[in-house]
Amino acid sequence: MADRFRITLGQLNPTVGDLAGNAALAQEAWDAGRAADADLVALPEMFLTGYNAQDLWMRQAFQLDVARHVEALAEACAEGPALAIGAPWVEGAKLYNGYLILKGGRIASQVLKHHLPNGTVFDEVRIFDAGPLGGPYSVGNSRVGSPICEDAWHEDVAETLAETGAEFLLVPNGSPYDRKKFEVRLNHMVARVVETGLPLVYLNMVGGQDDQVFDGGSFGLNPGGALAVQLPVFEETVAHVDLERTGEGWRVVEGEKAPRPEAWEQDYRVMVTSLRDYCRKTGFGRVLLGLSGGVDSALVAAIAVDALGAENVRCVMLPSEYTSAASLEDAEAVAQALGCRYDYVPISGPRAAVTETLAPLFNGTEPDLTEENIQSRLRGLLLMALSNKFGEMLLTTGNKSEVAVGYATIYGDMAGGYNPIKDLYKTRVFETCRWRNANHRDWMQGPEGVVIPQRVIDKPPSAELRDDQKDSDSLPDYPDLDAMLEILVDRAGSIEDCVAAGFARDVAKKVEHLIYISEYKRFQSAPGARLTEGAFWLDRRYPIVNRWRDPS
Repeated sequence: MADRFRITLGQLNPTVGDLAGNAALAQEAWDAGRAADADLVALPEMFLTGYNAQDLWMRQAFQLDVARHVEALAEACAEGPALAIGAPWVEGAKLYNGYLILKGGRIASQVLKHHLPNGTVFDEVRIFDAGPLGGPYSVGNSRVGSPICEDAWHEDVAETLAETGAEFLLVPNGSPYDRKKFEVRLNHMVARVVETGLPLVYLNMVGGQDDQVFDGGSFGLNPGGALAVQLPVFEETVAHVDLERTGEGWRVVEGEKAPRPEAWEQDYRVMVTSLRDYCRKTGFGRVLLGLSGGVDSALVAAIAVDALGAENVRCVMLPSEYTSAASLEDAEAVAQALGCRYDYVPISGPRAAVTETLAPLFNGTEPDLTEENIQSRLRGLLLMALSNKFGEMLLTTGNKSEVAVGYATIYGDMAGGYNPIKDLYKTRVFETCRWRNANHRDWMQGPEGVVIPQRVIDKPPSAELRDDQKDSDSLPDYPDLDAMLEILVDRAGSIEDCVAAGFARDVAKKVEHLIYISEYKRFQSAPGARLTEGAFWLDRRYPIVNRWRDPS
């Protein structure tokens, strides 16, 4: 029997729906594996279709097209190593999340996912049928067990594979990033190798899809939980991982152990990656944003330049009579530091025209939020005009604190196609700006050094829609607001939990009320990078019409 088994791992970035492109990536990985004398070339879960394809998986025409691409891929990879690839698969009248083993020009084996995730961003129960608990498949004279993603989070699938003869485990995944995810994954996989006594290779995809970023970070574990191999996070890579047969069974041969960046860097890279891939996969090469002189738009500008390059980012200052001289200076300083285009488009003329047009109807009323929102909506109108004229996607710049409590103008500063900081609380915005000023990495296309002037970070936040306006006029101070939002949104906690944390009951109830009445705005908001399990979109689903309030 062979005493060495080589797996070529394709930690790659598929695009949802691009069957031909994803198949070509698989073919390239297979070619690399054949050149390296691999026994098996492995791609992640649902790689052929991209993940998460949602209801697209249920379209019959799509399923038939998948089957055609699987057949063509099997034929193209007939002579050489086996190819394992994730794809939706139909058996009878049932649709499964499948992992297909292609060998000799055909589907030699198939694995059907048993445990279907049905929380946070996952909705597989309504799409797929649950596969049976099955046994391993053979590659050469070795027997491989492949729990598909969620299957490896439960002990029954791995134990069944071990009991039916699996010699090691290969786990294909489409597992998106959140701040706590890597440790959770690692703990589950360590549990599986301890329970089964088998080595395990964990393969995850990379890249952005809508709001989610798959962070890679594939690894290999030996029995007992010792880390033998660690691939880089967020990087596309084709890596060869060897297993060696010993007197005690197979063991993963010690290999590369890429370091994991700190949490602040990982969050920032997710925001950069999500924007870069969203633009690339939707066909936008350039973006623009309203640069106000405030910290949120400054951070979005930095993310955009790091994602796309300064030559592909347009920053637009749209001042009114309430825009301070400091904001004008700060906006221009940010654009200059980043090296991107800076346009100056005052809104005083359009605002006067709107005011005159509405004067007969507004006669006898006092100026209020209406007039403030007209300014914001004029900015949205002008920015969208630039977007349409020049084919540049408009970025919106509201942080999670604002998105949570509706401190944003629908059809105004909420206008845009993507929001890189949608899941970043205001207090984290400040800290992320400090981190970016102090750090530069080779995956950033922007310049080194301070790109967000310190006074932009230090000055009191303001929408500048009226004289002497401050965010704190309408909202609790951001450290307090964010702490309550983390309880009420991220942890789905109660008013009583806020009180126990030291906050006044009436303030907590006001924040809760603002969260609920702002749901309609979030239904119409742009997607944005997911950083937590409490992100606004698929993680948190509430009705727009909702009269319930915590009675405590």
